[in-house]
Amino acid sequence: MRLRRPGEQGGPDLGRAAERSAVALDGRLPFLDAAKGQLRKVFPDHWSFLLGELALYSFVLLLLTGVYLTFFFKPAMGEVVYAGSYAPLRGIRMTEAYASTLDISFEVRGGLLVRQIHHWAALVFVAAIGAHLLRIFFTGAFRRPREVNWLIGLTLFQLALVEGFAGYSLPDDLLSGTGLRTAQGFMLAVPLVGSYLAFFAFGGEWPGTDIVSRLYTTHILLLPGLLVALVTAHLILVYHLKHTQWAGPGRTERNVVGKPMFPQFATQTAGLLAMVCGVIAALGALAQINPIWKYGPYRADQASTDAQPDWYMGFLEGALRLMPGTETRLWGHTIAWNPLLPAVVLPLVLFGALYAYPFLEQWITGDHGERHLCDRPRDRPARTAVGVAAMTAYAVLLLAGGQDVLALVLHLSVDSVDWVLRVALFVAPVFAFWLTRRLCLALQAGDRDRFTGGSAPTGFVRQLVEGGYEGEQRALTPVQRHALTLYDRPAPVRATGRGPGPRLRAALSRWYYRDRIELPGAPESERE
Repeated sequence: MRLRRPGEQGGPDLGRAAERSAVALDGRLPFLDAAKGQLRKVFPDHWSFLLGELALYSFVLLLLTGVYLTFFFKPAMGEVVYAGSYAPLRGIRMTEAYASTLDISFEVRGGLLVRQIHHWAALVFVAAIGAHLLRIFFTGAFRRPREVNWLIGLTLFQLALVEGFAGYSLPDDLLSGTGLRTAQGFMLAVPLVGSYLAFFAFGGEWPGTDIVSRLYTTHILLLPGLLVALVTAHLILVYHLKHTQWAGPGRTERNVVGKPMFPQFATQTAGLLAMVCGVIAALGALAQINPIWKYGPYRADQASTDAQPDWYMGFLEGALRLMPGTETRLWGHTIAWNPLLPAVVLPLVLFGALYAYPFLEQWITGDHGERHLCDRPRDRPARTAVGVAAMTAYAVLLLAGGQDVLALVLHLSVDSVDWVLRVALFVAPVFAFWLTRRLCLALQAGDRDRFTGGSAPTGFVRQLVEGGYEGEQRALTPVQRHALTLYDRPAPVRATGRGPGPRLRAALSRWYYRDRIELPGAPESERE
């Protein structure tokens, strides 16, 4: 092989020219100097920290596929007679929105694939945000100084829910129309101003003529803009406040141990981006989702059987189905408790509690210091038990959202399934709270036994000469013993004044730290 001489195309002169260009560009736009320090920024190396990136990359895929779909979708409710290639619907009157969605699915090259990728990416986006918030909650990553980022994350989650519902409703098929009809009932249930809200949203009496165009503007402009702005603010705060990390040797509240941004973290995150796009594209190609041609166009006098919303709105549907149909007449107004409590009051209470939780826990525990190390869920039994109880209640409501399907599969009456789920909604979270707290304490006791015994089971069993069996033990390494001593278990705060406020705080703090298992004092050398 002949080496190129200086001056030949592709030789050292090309590299020097690129270097001179970079230096000249940096002299005018000093991005390179600003980026030098950032390229060595350290990111913790743990799979749970990738959940936020999973949400980010699915959002990028949503934007790309959404731009493609806007070229072909018509957000209009004018009626047309379908004459496309899908034979079962030919000659049927439908809105332009539904007809254009059919054309995207059957006429546009690659349209159905992009539609399904868009829908799957939306489901992954909401699921990733939810999982990311759960990770933050159970590890205490919402504590000071990250309270604002917790609030931003919750707002992102709510906007993602509304964005998903708006996009799901755009095709104007019978299934999404049933969902819109349900949403109109939610609006009408608001006392005093409900009818005005419904008129404003739908442009008149049901089903209105403006709802699809208004949802379209909201779906492609308003909500994406808010999401981009909040995602940007979230990333800026993550960068400025530095990452949380799991406790371990060499990891303190003042440093971050992990991989530098370039090249290790950049390579890892680029691989995750490729995998997210590949998996969602495979789902879009192989797993059918939202086949609107099977449902038909929306008609106000019809409703889909087995109509369930996407999973992230299923808890509202379940609460609506479990709430008995009762109403009250007060001062000339009728209050319908069935839509009002499950669809309006429940979300307000739920998200209000989530917004307030970081500040409530800070008040109960008296912990006002900065926290950059993640808690193990077992070391905060009360917090972990509260989170599992809330997840259990959500699971019951999600099942209730398809109680008709459950009744059909299990060959039971719908009323029987409703009553079982109503009882479970109150009993199951209490049991989950008790069980989770006991499990956390059992895990703490296991840590104490391993620490005091200096060994831990390996999972292997060996047979003795006498014929019996015993578990094989392995001595703890100094790193493992050190890790067990890093998790603090604070004591309850005491009442510092008179009045109901300090006493209530002391009582809640005793409940929060009521049961805990202390590790025996470790040698000073191990703590160091």
